[in-house]
Amino acid sequence: MTRFARRAERVQPSAIREFLALAGQPGITSFAGGYPDPTLFPIEQLHKIYDDLLTPANASALQYTASDGTPELRALVAGRLTADGMPCAPDDVLITQGGQQGLDLVAKLFIDAGDVIVCERPTFLGALIAFNPCEPAYASVPMDDEGLDTDALEQVLRTTQRVKVIYTVPDFQNPTGRTMSLARRRRLVELADEFDVMVLEDTPYRELRYDGERLPSIKSLDTSGRVIHLGSFSKILAPGLRLGWVLAEPEIREKLSLLKLAADTQNGTLNMRAAAAYLSGFDIEAHIAGMLPTYRHQRDLMLASIEEHFPAGVRWTRPDGGLFTWVTFPEGLDTAAFQRDHLIPRAGVILVPSAPFFATEPEVNHARMSFSGVPDDRLVAGVTAMGGLLREVLA
Repeated sequence: MTRFARRAERVQPSAIREFLALAGQPGITSFAGGYPDPTLFPIEQLHKIYDDLLTPANASALQYTASDGTPELRALVAGRLTADGMPCAPDDVLITQGGQQGLDLVAKLFIDAGDVIVCERPTFLGALIAFNPCEPAYASVPMDDEGLDTDALEQVLRTTQRVKVIYTVPDFQNPTGRTMSLARRRRLVELADEFDVMVLEDTPYRELRYDGERLPSIKSLDTSGRVIHLGSFSKILAPGLRLGWVLAEPEIREKLSLLKLAADTQNGTLNMRAAAAYLSGFDIEAHIAGMLPTYRHQRDLMLASIEEHFPAGVRWTRPDGGLFTWVTFPEGLDTAAFQRDHLIPRAGVILVPSAPFFATEPEVNHARMSFSGVPDDRLVAGVTAMGGLLREVLA
């Protein structure tokens, strides 16, 4: 008989996985995955880079390398972080298997069974998947149009024992698309200092801003070394490279590096060398700037279509960046049931129902909708069909 460890009870199938399995089927329009638009990948540049690397002269690109990442890539990431207001050296940076591994490693380093992670309400489902095997308890803090409510956070910190980490996605949050205001970023750091808790800042969408001015990262406001900053190349280069980074104080970074060594030895040398070659040989800032009009158009088209076709009583967020809008339906509508019984079989449309995004007390009358990578005609047709079904069901 198999005898799983107790932590395995918290390892459950992803609520998104079954929807993403449908996404590639003919006739399905997917607003589910947070996938970047594949037409924006720098295919030609990466093709040239890999051709250059896969030669006898560069055989070391297929060899083992440092477990914390190739020195060149860490230096280049450190340079970009420094330019973004987070002065650091290459030795402050750990290269990870995307941002997701950073979540896993931080949880392993800080969380004992029963320790409390404070997160936004709702929060990123992938973070909960990473945290759950460490058997945490959760405390949820509500959000509004300025992001995480720091007054509510203060109340949680004053009344909750064993809080270890505050987890936040401050820029174009997954799943709501909201952005934390500068005042609340500053207050968050003050509260973390006062109550002696760590802050885990997750920023995969930070550079995908379509409106307004870039705000300082939470890490840039940190004066005590308690903010751990996660980033990723998935949305700005290509997710298949599986490359992200952690910026943390030396003691923390070193412990995370040892945990990574135990988990996977290292990232793939070839992909790290390719990313470094891209950053060295091409202008990634120009590449990012070139992507933004496409995503801005896709966002505007989805929001305009929702406004035109969804019935009264439905609300949605207008994100300044990122890939998602968060739609709130009248109470009484269960989006999972609506999708199962109507949206998929009758319209061939998938989204992500809201319940899995809540660490505590799930709410079922919301959905995350991604606007990236769907052709214009299918996006409009999918939203239009969804609106018709909503009018029928809510009548």
